[in-house]
Amino acid sequence: MSLIMSIMLFFSSINPAEALPSLIQKGKASFYSKKFNGRKTAYGERVSAESLEGAHRHLPLNTLVEVTNLDNQRSVIVRINDRGPFSKGRVIDLTHAAAHALGMVSKGIANVSLRVVGKGQAVALAPSAFSTPIAFQSMLEPVL
Repeated sequence: MSLIMSIMLFFSSINPAEALPSLIQKGKASFYSKKFNGRKTAYGERVSAESLEGAHRHLPLNTLVEVTNLDNQRSVIVRINDRGPFSKGRVIDLTHAAAHALGMVSKGIANVSLRVVGKGQAVALAPSAFSTPIAFQSMLEPVL
Protein backbone atom coordinates (compact mmCIF):
# COMPACT_ATOMS: atom_id res chain seq x y z
CA MET A 1 0.00 0.00 0.00
CA SER A 2 2.80 2.46 0.80
CA LEU A 3 4.27 2.03 -2.70
CA ILE A 4 0.90 2.83 -4.27
CA MET A 5 0.47 5.86 -2.01
CA SER A 6 3.98 7.11 -2.80
CA ILE A 7 3.38 6.81 -6.55
CA MET A 8 0.01 8.54 -6.21
CA LEU A 9 1.52 11.43 -4.24
CA PHE A 10 4.46 11.75 -6.64
CA PHE A 11 2.33 12.03 -9.79
CA SER A 12 -0.53 13.94 -8.23
CA SER A 13 -0.89 17.70 -8.37
CA ILE A 14 -3.42 17.74 -5.53
CA ASN A 15 -2.62 18.28 -1.89
CA PRO A 16 -3.01 14.88 -0.18
CA ALA A 17 -3.97 16.41 3.16
CA GLU A 18 -6.97 18.10 1.56
CA ALA A 19 -7.93 15.47 -0.99
CA LEU A 20 -7.50 12.37 1.15
CA PRO A 21 -8.33 13.26 4.75
CA SER A 22 -8.40 9.60 5.81
CA LEU A 23 -5.28 8.45 3.96
CA ILE A 24 -3.84 5.44 5.81
CA GLN A 25 -0.30 4.10 5.76
CA LYS A 26 1.14 1.28 7.85
CA GLY A 27 4.76 0.68 8.80
CA LYS A 28 7.34 1.14 11.50
CA ALA A 29 7.78 4.27 13.61
CA SER A 30 10.83 5.41 15.53
CA PHE A 31 11.56 8.52 17.56
CA TYR A 32 14.18 11.27 17.56
CA SER A 33 17.34 10.76 19.55
CA LYS A 34 18.08 13.33 22.27
CA LYS A 35 20.92 14.71 20.13
CA PHE A 36 18.30 16.22 17.77
CA ASN A 37 16.77 18.43 20.48
CA GLY A 38 17.13 22.07 19.43
CA ARG A 39 18.07 21.32 15.83
CA LYS A 40 16.05 22.93 13.04
CA THR A 41 13.39 20.94 11.21
CA ALA A 42 12.52 21.22 7.52
CA TYR A 43 9.75 23.63 8.60
CA GLY A 44 12.28 25.93 10.25
CA GLU A 45 11.22 25.13 13.81
CA ARG A 46 13.40 23.67 16.55
CA VAL A 47 12.93 20.04 17.57
CA SER A 48 11.44 19.82 21.06
CA ALA A 49 11.09 16.52 22.90
CA GLU A 50 7.93 17.83 24.64
CA SER A 51 5.97 18.60 21.47
CA LEU A 52 3.72 16.23 19.52
CA GLU A 53 5.41 16.40 16.13
CA GLY A 54 6.88 14.09 13.56
CA ALA A 55 8.79 13.63 10.33
CA HIS A 56 7.36 12.04 7.17
CA ARG A 57 8.95 11.72 3.74
CA HIS A 58 6.00 12.73 1.54
CA LEU A 59 3.13 14.30 3.46
CA PRO A 60 2.93 18.09 3.25
CA LEU A 61 4.45 19.99 6.16
CA ASN A 62 1.91 21.13 8.76
CA THR A 63 -0.33 18.08 8.15
CA LEU A 64 -2.04 16.56 11.19
CA VAL A 65 -1.66 12.78 11.38
CA GLU A 66 -3.19 10.31 13.82
CA VAL A 67 -0.55 7.71 14.67
CA THR A 68 -1.83 4.45 16.21
CA ASN A 69 0.44 1.87 17.81
CA LEU A 70 -0.88 -1.40 16.41
CA ASP A 71 0.51 -3.43 19.35
CA ASN A 72 -1.43 -1.61 22.12
CA GLN A 73 -3.98 0.49 20.15
CA ARG A 74 -2.79 3.77 21.72
CA SER A 75 -3.11 6.82 19.45
CA VAL A 76 -1.76 10.35 19.28
CA ILE A 77 -2.19 13.19 16.79
CA VAL A 78 1.07 14.73 15.62
CA ARG A 79 1.87 17.59 13.28
CA ILE A 80 4.32 16.87 10.46
CA ASN A 81 7.03 19.52 10.57
CA ASP A 82 10.09 17.66 9.29
CA ARG A 83 11.29 15.33 6.56
CA GLY A 84 12.38 11.80 7.27
CA PRO A 85 12.83 9.18 8.54
CA PHE A 86 15.97 8.25 6.68
CA SER A 87 16.24 4.74 8.12
CA LYS A 88 15.13 2.01 5.74
CA GLY A 89 11.73 0.51 6.51
CA ARG A 90 10.40 3.36 8.68
CA VAL A 91 7.41 5.54 7.77
CA ILE A 92 7.54 8.19 10.51
CA ASP A 93 9.89 9.63 13.12
CA LEU A 94 8.27 11.02 16.26
CA THR A 95 9.30 13.28 19.10
CA HIS A 96 9.90 11.72 22.51
CA ALA A 97 6.52 12.99 23.83
CA ALA A 98 4.64 11.36 20.94
CA ALA A 99 6.58 8.10 21.38
CA HIS A 100 5.81 8.16 25.12
CA ALA A 101 2.09 8.70 24.39
CA LEU A 102 2.17 5.64 22.11
CA GLY A 103 3.99 3.53 24.70
CA MET A 104 6.93 2.77 22.43
CA VAL A 105 9.85 4.38 24.27
CA SER A 106 11.15 1.15 25.81
CA LYS A 107 11.12 -0.73 22.48
CA GLY A 108 12.32 2.17 20.32
CA ILE A 109 10.34 1.02 17.28
CA ALA A 110 6.64 0.24 16.89
CA ASN A 111 4.28 -1.01 14.20
CA VAL A 112 1.94 1.89 13.49
CA SER A 113 -0.80 3.07 11.18
CA LEU A 114 -1.00 6.68 10.01
CA ARG A 115 -4.23 8.48 9.17
CA VAL A 116 -4.32 12.06 7.89
CA VAL A 117 -6.84 14.00 9.97
CA GLY A 118 -6.35 17.53 8.67
CA LYS A 119 -4.10 20.48 8.26
CA GLY A 120 -2.42 22.17 11.22
CA GLN A 121 -2.62 25.80 12.21
CA ALA A 122 -0.31 28.15 10.36
CA VAL A 123 2.85 28.78 12.30
CA ALA A 124 4.28 32.28 12.18
CA LEU A 125 8.07 32.36 12.21
CA ALA A 126 8.01 36.06 13.06
CA PRO A 127 5.89 37.75 15.76
CA SER A 128 2.60 39.12 14.52
CA ALA A 129 1.20 42.53 15.39
CA PHE A 130 -2.14 40.84 16.05
CA SER A 131 -0.68 38.78 18.88
CA THR A 132 0.74 41.89 20.55
CA PRO A 133 -1.42 43.48 23.27
CA ILE A 134 -3.34 46.54 22.05
CA ALA A 135 -1.51 48.84 24.48
CA PHE A 136 1.81 48.05 22.77
CA GLN A 137 0.70 48.02 19.12
CA SER A 138 1.30 51.76 18.70
CA MET A 139 4.96 51.16 19.54
CA LEU A 140 5.24 48.81 16.55
CA GLU A 141 4.05 51.39 14.01
CA PRO A 142 6.80 52.93 11.87
CA VAL A 143 7.85 56.47 12.66
CA LEU A 144 7.86 58.72 9.58
